[in-house]
Parts: sequence; C-alpha cells; structure tokens
Amino acid sequence: MTEPHPLTQLLQRVTQRVRAFDRRRPLVWDLLVTVCCVAAALVDAAGGWRNVAPDPEVPVWLVVLMSVGLSVPVLWRRRHPMPALTAMVSTGLVSSWTGAMLQASLIQMLVLFGIAMRLPLRTLGLAGLLMTAPLAVGAIRHPKGSWEQQIVPNLWAYSLVALFGIAVRSRQDYTEALVERARRLEVERDQQARLAAAAERTRIAREMHDIIGHNLSVITGLADGGSYAAAKSPERAAQALTAIGTTSRQALGELRRLLDVLRDDAPAPADLAPQPALTDLDRLIDGVRAAGLPVRHTVRGRADAVPAGRQLTVYRVVQEALTNTLKHGGPDATAAVDISCAADGVTVEVTDTGAGGTHPGTRPGPGGGRGLSGMRERTSLYGGTLAAGPRPHPPGGWRVHLHLPEDDGTT
Repeated sequence: MTEPHPLTQLLQRVTQRVRAFDRRRPLVWDLLVTVCCVAAALVDAAGGWRNVAPDPEVPVWLVVLMSVGLSVPVLWRRRHPMPALTAMVSTGLVSSWTGAMLQASLIQMLVLFGIAMRLPLRTLGLAGLLMTAPLAVGAIRHPKGSWEQQIVPNLWAYSLVALFGIAVRSRQDYTEALVERARRLEVERDQQARLAAAAERTRIAREMHDIIGHNLSVITGLADGGSYAAAKSPERAAQALTAIGTTSRQALGELRRLLDVLRDDAPAPADLAPQPALTDLDRLIDGVRAAGLPVRHTVRGRADAVPAGRQLTVYRVVQEALTNTLKHGGPDATAAVDISCAADGVTVEVTDTGAGGTHPGTRPGPGGGRGLSGMRERTSLYGGTLAAGPRPHPPGGWRVHLHLPEDDGTT
C-alpha cells in the first residue's frame, strides 16, 4: 500500500485536530469564526467599501450597522441556519437598496455552505432564492452595466459554494457509512468468535465426557470384578488390577492430548494422535468385555471407505452406548453392536438386555446427563438420525440406532 504524501498527512492531522476541537467546544469555534467575520466586515466599513459602492455617500453609522448585521448572524449558522441567513439577507437588501453594496454580504456563503452540508435540498433551494433577492434589488435600484455582469457572477459563486457543500456532505455520508459498516463487521466478527468459542467448548466437553465417562465406567467394572474375585481367585484379581492400570493410563493419555491442545503457553506443538476410528472398536470392545460386559460385535461392508469424521462419530456413539450399559444394565446384561457400511451411508445398532429397559444416562430430561445430547450433537453434524430408547418386552433392554448418510461432499 502506497504511503500518502507528507503534506497530505499533515493536512489530515490538522483537519482531525480542528474537527476534534470543534466537537469538544462548538461554541468556542463559532465565536472565533464570528469574530473573524465581524473584524473583516468592520475593516471594509472603515472606507474600503466606497471603492465599489454605487453610492459612496451612505452614512458611516449605517454602513457599520449593516456590516454588523451581515457578520454577527454567523454565530448561529449551525444551530439556526435559515433564521441566520434570513437576517443576513434582510441586511443585504438594505445594503443593495442604499447603494453601499458591502462586500461583507459575501459572508452569507458561509451559511449557504452549512445549509448545503446539513439541510435538505429543498431548503438549499429556498436559501438560494433568498440570496438572489439582494442581487435583483441592487441591479434594479443601481443599474450598472448588464444584468449578466451584476447577477450571473454572484449566482455562479453561490452555486459553486453549494456544490462544494454537497460534495463534502456526500463524502461525510460515505465515510460514516464505511465506519458503520466496519463497526457492524467488528460486531459480527466478535459474535462469530463467541459462537466459535462456544462450539469449541461444547466439542471439548463432549470429548471429555466420552473419554472420562467411558474409561471410569470400565475401571469401575474392573474394580468391582476384582474385589469379588480377590477372595476366590487372586490371579483374576491381579488381572483386573492390571487392566485397571492399562485403562487408566490410556484415559490419562487421551485426556493429556486433549488438554495440550488448549494450552496457549505450550513450548512445542501438542503431541497429536489420530482420532479413534472403526478399526479401534476391537480395542474398545475388548476393554468393555474385560470390565464384565459380554459384547457381540459384527461389521458388514468396507469400514475403511467411511470418512474419518463419520468413523469418529460411530466410535463415540458405540462407546457411549456401551458405557451406559455398563453403568445401568445390571450384572446380567449383554450387548450387541451391529455396523453396516453400505452405499447409502453407515447404520449402527447397539442393543443390550439390561434390566428395566431404561438407562438414566441416556434418558432425556433433567436427570438424563449429557449422553444422549452428545450423541445427537455428533449425529447432527453429518445430517444423520439417532434413535435411543427402551426395547419392548421381550427381550427388553435398551436400543440405540444411528444412521449417517453417504458423504456428498457438503460436510
């Protein structure tokens, strides 16, 4: 991007400071402008006006009064522009009628510029008609040359001032529109950041629920089985303790990788590992079986053809369903996991024979926890459907049915 010229930068800084001062102290600025205009008008009233006046014999006191009347209303040019212009035009009519033709009448263009910047075009047209009246009176009362020489140059001057005011107004409106657009974009950016943060928190909470909830359920099952077997079969108790250690280390490793991603002060990139896939279901089911839940597992079709995101969803849904069976199915429960990978998508059905036919961890409602909501959130990411509920008696138990449609490239 090209740097602006130093002179341009200086002018921009000066303009910004003048505008900032005007916003802070508008009355002080108006007084300064008015004093300058009054001083210029009185300097002209000291004798210079006679050089161009058709009648140089106008009384001095009247010239002074007219000079004041053409300059003092500048003080109200922003708060009451039309009354200020009307007062100046009235004084200008007297100046034209008497033949003084004071140059202070040019101060009216300051008010005209302000009207062009702030008021509607209809008001600007009315202001132009008012300012034309003294010109017409002077041309009629003191004819000097043609009308074109007396009126047209002033009309051109008024038109240029009005056009300049309209141009400045358009530029200000454009700048304000850009500023407002930038403000809206900033607000939208902040909203998107908050939404992204909320979505990320939800994803992390879902991952932590799946990791910690499943592994703790497996550890609980192993600990219960180990304590039962300790008295009768010390070897089985030792196996249970070994499985508890393995499961705990696995859970700690997964949790550490998840937390490393969240660290802002990590000295090196987090130790990333692939997300679980369908090929990891065997290890998951082996851990569940070791915790005491018999599981039958079948996979039909090509699991490796399923996209990675859908494989993770299937893995987490199966993990959550088996975890809930471990928690709530009872000691005699069994489970079955059937996965079908077809051309129209992936279909998963997890059933169990748990006692009572209901699982508090997946039952919707105030006491239902995050199990069912987490599964539904994962499913909705890929436009799938999820059904979870008790199975009819017989055989009873609980059923989770998931279908993820084929990846069409839009997700």
